[in-house]
Amino acid sequence: MASRGVLPQILTGRLNPRAPSLLARASPFRSQPALPASSLYCQRHTPPLRRRYATARNNNDAAVQAKDTKENVEHEHAANAAADTASKDTKSKQAVLDEASSSSASSSTTTLTDTNDWETNVNLNIDSFKQLPHANFGVNQFIPFDPEFREVLKQIPWEFRAPIRYAFAYGSGVFPQSKSSGRVPTDEELRKIHPKAPEAVKRAQDGTPKMIDFIFGVTHTQHWHSLNMKQHRHHYSALASLGSGAVSYVQDKLGAGVYFNPYVIVNGILIKYGVVQLDTLERDLTQWDTLYLAGRLHKPVKILRDDPKIRLANQINLLSALRTALLLLPPKFTEDELFATIAGISYLGDPRMSLPTENPSKVKNIVGNNMTNFRRLYLPLIETLPNVEYNDASATERDWIWNDKSLNLVQDMDPVKRGNMVRRLPKAFRSKLYFEYQKKFAIPQLEFNKMMEESQNEDAISFKRRQGGGFEQRIASDDPAELRKQVRSVIKQTINWPATTQSLKGPLTSGFKRTIRYLSEKMAKYRQGRDAENAKTASAKEKPSGRSEFDSKAEKK
Repeated sequence: MASRGVLPQILTGRLNPRAPSLLARASPFRSQPALPASSLYCQRHTPPLRRRYATARNNNDAAVQAKDTKENVEHEHAANAAADTASKDTKSKQAVLDEASSSSASSSTTTLTDTNDWETNVNLNIDSFKQLPHANFGVNQFIPFDPEFREVLKQIPWEFRAPIRYAFAYGSGVFPQSKSSGRVPTDEELRKIHPKAPEAVKRAQDGTPKMIDFIFGVTHTQHWHSLNMKQHRHHYSALASLGSGAVSYVQDKLGAGVYFNPYVIVNGILIKYGVVQLDTLERDLTQWDTLYLAGRLHKPVKILRDDPKIRLANQINLLSALRTALLLLPPKFTEDELFATIAGISYLGDPRMSLPTENPSKVKNIVGNNMTNFRRLYLPLIETLPNVEYNDASATERDWIWNDKSLNLVQDMDPVKRGNMVRRLPKAFRSKLYFEYQKKFAIPQLEFNKMMEESQNEDAISFKRRQGGGFEQRIASDDPAELRKQVRSVIKQTINWPATTQSLKGPLTSGFKRTIRYLSEKMAKYRQGRDAENAKTASAKEKPSGRSEFDSKAEKK
């Protein structure tokens, strides 16, 4: 076979011919005849067979299960507390600003210069929410939404016995990307998507039932899949017949480190869930090595279970997205332009955007229908940066945060401040940008290597941020059009290969039938978006002729 020597031994070893296929297992919900004690003993003491299937040993220890449940409750409680805080403290600009500061809102000494302390001395080696910079740190990540809908979404992770440490829902199934049409779907239309959808889901999706997307962060992928395959074998493709080792290998070694199971019914709701190891997620958030999940978290999401390390890493991710967008924007711009630039980062190198499989107006729709959510996410960070500010009278109005109007901003183009932004970009991403400018500026290799060695001396745990030097200031002083070109090129380099391989492994992880269904739905969205744009363009062309006709009639009178 062509794959020999490439795949690990767990995938190339032969299965025991006498072992029953995992595909032929009886449903756990079906009553089973009692087995003699000897059979039960054999089932519990067959480690060689389980190793042949590369399935992690099932640990039924009640203490372990109790510990997992306790941790799941703690992580959900943390998300609930942050969401409750987010829904209460967003009535004023100062309340939102306190979320990004390095001290609590009750402190009388909080100033804008204090707000960057946490970033200067970031320590990702934490395991408790008490170790975050302050009590309300990162609350801006929690978008307030309908309590009933939140309760429905929170119940989904509890349908999985395998422990989930971090979970969020995202996409158009959670955040509508079009204005309310007022249309009520028929029961038949609704059942085609959600066989038994709760009322909260019907209201949230506003007449257009859609699959709801989730990401589950787990500690050990092979162990997690082993437990989940025992409970939900029907969620997986035929790949699972090779065992959890094969599944975890495909997840961790191919693509962006995510394993998706689409078109799954849970609690009467159609969902797609992706599984990612927490270390993989943290690395992408802080270093941008693939931007696959970091890009999803650049946009508003519904966090259902929280993790202290991931909350801290995501705050770094959001700041990085803001700084990258500022490097791509002119001195004066609007919120629409800022948020569209941020939302568009993860789509720059995605091969799906160059194929007829995505709505061409996707980014515009995401931002246009979620302005207040984007503002809620980024306002605390905008207020802490020294080189960007709002320049709009509306920003002084009461409760302006929840106004859908796009406001104006300005940024300082001083090379020193912009050089500092370049120096504080994620490490893996910044290294690629340095390499591009090393070629552009024709810097000798030895000099460049010395500069890179100094950059690599950063502690892997504590992201000690230093000021940008001459090289960073030279990058920031480059012609704006050329700087945009280079930054966009690095984004594409970062995203293209992981996103391509992630898409290519879809038939392997999801199965061909579900993959074809997914592609057909994406192509339908593309056609729908294209037709809408064409109709809008045609309407715009007709308006001048309409005015001209009116004017001519007036002249005749």
